[in-house]
Amino acid sequence: MLQGSCCCGSVRFTLSRPPTMMGTCHCTRCRKLGASTFVFVEREAFTLVSGADCITTYEPPAPYQYKRCFCTRCGTSLGEVTSAGNAFPVAANCFDSELELANQFHEFVKEKPHWVGICDEARQFAEHPHQ
Repeated sequence: MLQGSCCCGSVRFTLSRPPTMMGTCHCTRCRKLGASTFVFVEREAFTLVSGADCITTYEPPAPYQYKRCFCTRCGTSLGEVTSAGNAFPVAANCFDSELELANQFHEFVKEKPHWVGICDEARQFAEHPHQ
C-alpha cells in the first residue's frame, strides 16, 4: 500500500497498486502549477482517505483541457485526484511512500527553460508523446 498526502496533511490518499508510469511535463503551465512530474494511477487502486473538502479544482481556459487539483489549506498541487477517468495523473511529489519506478518520458521539452537540465535517459518529446 502506497501512501500520499499534501504538505499540511489535510489531503491523504492511498494506492493499492503501484502507479503504471511516471513522466515529466516541461510546459509553462505545469511548471507554474507547482508540479510537473506525475505518476499515472488507476482509479480502482486510488482511495482518497481524507480531505475531500480541502480539494479545489482549477479548470483552465481553452485550449487547455487538463484540470488540476490543489489543497485549499496549503496549496499543494495534487494532480488530477478528482478525475472521473479510469486512470489519471497524481503529482509524484505528493507520495510519502517511495515510488519504485523511473521517469519514462519528458514532454513539451520545447518549452523547457534553459536552467532545467534533463539528467536521465528517458525519451524526450517536443510536445505530447501522441502528437
